[in-house]
Amino acid sequence: MRFFPRFLSTLISLLFTLLWLHHAVAETAMNTVLETQPTQVDPAVLATVFSGTESLHYAVSWSGGVKIGDIYMEITPEKAKSEAYTISAKVKDYGPLKLIYPVDDTFRCSVSGPMKLPYRYEVRQNEGYGRKIHRLTLYDQLAHTVRYQKNKEPQEQFDIEGTVYNEFASFIITRALLFKEGEEIVVPTFADKKRNEVRVALLQREQRETIFGKKATLKVQPKMEFKGLYEKSGNTILWLTDDRCRVPVEIHSKIVVGSLVAELVAYSNPACTELVQRPAR
Repeated sequence: MRFFPRFLSTLISLLFTLLWLHHAVAETAMNTVLETQPTQVDPAVLATVFSGTESLHYAVSWSGGVKIGDIYMEITPEKAKSEAYTISAKVKDYGPLKLIYPVDDTFRCSVSGPMKLPYRYEVRQNEGYGRKIHRLTLYDQLAHTVRYQKNKEPQEQFDIEGTVYNEFASFIITRALLFKEGEEIVVPTFADKKRNEVRVALLQREQRETIFGKKATLKVQPKMEFKGLYEKSGNTILWLTDDRCRVPVEIHSKIVVGSLVAELVAYSNPACTELVQRPAR
């Protein structure tokens, strides 16, 4: 009986940071280290996303439209470090599962530099009754090392080739990519204790109903070979507004049992005054 709520809670807890990263990736040329290039990123979009404070609220539903949780995300400037930002998210479960297996998880990813590479990633998971997990990952992008520690276990160090994003930072930099139909852009992502060269492709442009009304969107698919923290199966698609804000308005992901949908239900960014949210029905 405990498996079902536990299964859903784990899906909720990292949906926003992981659900887009799980399909097969084409083989990389031997001994070639690929990185996201500054020429592949739109500086205007990146400046808008990291312009001050951006807030996003997603409602997460499982197969058939059953709501199972909420994700609240913010991008804010770091007070103690110049040109650095914190991407934070809070995950809350919803409905009967909240009584059976409560979930209260927080994620904080600190990024800096022109390409917004991560240097610190902290996860605090409070799930069930008394189950607490703390994960800390530190990135040295110049030395090409990643250090990871879970709770009070010994710290692990991993040597990598080239710079890396993590699941959080990968999601954000994807918003600013200069997509061309038929081309794939590599976003190197550290997961499963190794560097993975995730390929991201624009599938098509399409009109889609959003909280801002009917908007032109970019239908984007990340492709990868790693699982992340939890087992997943199938394709993931995300829709970004086709403008300088590149807001992720919807994410669909097939999983082992059914599918997940994260739908944007509230948004705020003072730099995106052209995006006017429709009144709630």
